[in-house]
Amino acid sequence: MMIQLLAQTTPQPPDAGASAVLFYLFAILAGASALGVVLSRNIVRTAVFLLFTLTAVAGLYFLLDAEFLAAVQLVVYAGGTLVLIIFGVMLTSKSPGIRYEPKIGEVAVAIGVSVVSAVALVMAIVRQFPANSASVERHPTIADLGQTLLGDYLIPFELISVLLLVVMIGAAYLAKARRREGRP
Repeated sequence: MMIQLLAQTTPQPPDAGASAVLFYLFAILAGASALGVVLSRNIVRTAVFLLFTLTAVAGLYFLLDAEFLAAVQLVVYAGGTLVLIIFGVMLTSKSPGIRYEPKIGEVAVAIGVSVVSAVALVMAIVRQFPANSASVERHPTIADLGQTLLGDYLIPFELISVLLLVVMIGAAYLAKARRREGRP
C-alpha cells in the first residue's frame, strides 16, 4: 500500500513523445516563418514573420531546458527589438506597405553569405561535439552566467552597452537631420 502511494506521488518523467511533437512543431514553425521573413516583400509582414520565428526559437530553448535563453529571446528580441523595428518602420516610412524589390546582385551576395555561414556553423558544431566523445560536463547555471558577465567580462559588457547607446543617439541625430532638410 505504501509503495503504491509513493509511486503515485513521485514525479513522473516528461513524456518523450510530447517533447518530440513540440520540438517538431516549433522547428516547423521556425523554419516556415523564417522562409516568410526571407520571401516576403512587405516590410510589416516580414516583421510579423520575424516575431513567429523568434517565438518558435524561444520555444525550442524552453524544450532544451535553457529557460534563461528563452526568456532573453522573448524579452529582448521578440519584445524589444521587434517593437523597435515596427515603430521605426511606422514612424519613418511614408507608407508602411512599401514593397522591397531586391536586385540580383543583392540576392547573390545574400545567398553566398548564407552558404558560408551555414558551412562555418556546421564545422563549428562538428569540432565542438566530435562523434566519438562521450564526456558529460556540468551545465552552467544562471548564477554562473551572471558571475561571468558581471565579473570576468564586465568591461566588454559595459563597452557594448555604451556602443549601443552611441548608435541609438547617432541614429536619432541622423533621422532628425533628415527631417530638418525635408528629405524622407
